[in-house]
Amino acid sequence: MDTLLEPLGFAFFQKGLLVAALSGALLGFIGVYIVLRGMSYIGHGLSHAIFGGYAAMQLFAVQFYVLGAGLWGIASAIAITSVARRSRVGADAAIGVVTTASFALGVALFSKFGSSGPSFDNALFGSILGISNTQILWLVVVMIGTGLFVLLRYRELLFTTFDPDVARASGVNVARTEALLMIALSLSILVTLTVIGVTLVAAMLVIPAVIARMLTDSFGRMLALSTVVGLICGITGMYLSYYAGVPSGTMIVLVGAVVFVIVLAVTGARGMHRMAGVNDHAPPKMRMPA
Repeated sequence: MDTLLEPLGFAFFQKGLLVAALSGALLGFIGVYIVLRGMSYIGHGLSHAIFGGYAAMQLFAVQFYVLGAGLWGIASAIAITSVARRSRVGADAAIGVVTTASFALGVALFSKFGSSGPSFDNALFGSILGISNTQILWLVVVMIGTGLFVLLRYRELLFTTFDPDVARASGVNVARTEALLMIALSLSILVTLTVIGVTLVAAMLVIPAVIARMLTDSFGRMLALSTVVGLICGITGMYLSYYAGVPSGTMIVLVGAVVFVIVLAVTGARGMHRMAGVNDHAPPKMRMPA
């Protein structure tokens, strides 16, 4: 019991634990849509794109760098979807061009001019030090916004996730729904960078959703399970980070990886069968809610 209570005596750990739990839950929640759409790579790409905005806005608009980085990420997401939809360039190629260029810009700016905000290592790997009340507030706002978006657009999101062609033929504005999902994803990545880090946030978008997919073939249960798994990984990883003295994002992802291995061992062939094809663009075979 002392092991659990001792870190709670520090204000920075209390904030870090809260942010880690909320971040894990948020990424696990929205990660379901990303994994089932076969878009795992876009989470990796957008995190790198946002890093470019994160660095640039600290140099030119220090007081508003979070807002600027968010707008940068949204612009990158819309650019990716627009290029992939309107040209012969595939989505993977569009992600590669837009996001790696943005990440390279961020590294160049950090290297040349330094940073007036969070350090380079903290931005890359996450840290529980220096988490502000404002950052917590932004995280809560994005969580509420993402939850409302999914609640209000649940049927459209479900339809476009499982069969976008039929959804389009049925009158669903697939392009608008995808753009809104990319905006929600960009904001989710931005507000979780503090604890998870740029290089590891994509892993937490994928790992909880894949674990949940191995445990169920019901979309509703997968959404709930992925959120819970992300929450547990965030809390456990934060405690282990405190005692091991390693970056919080690193430990959170390692906890997720351990959980994945355990679930894979327990579910065996059934889990592998359910997980097969999660990165394909074919509609996943799952039971949808009535």
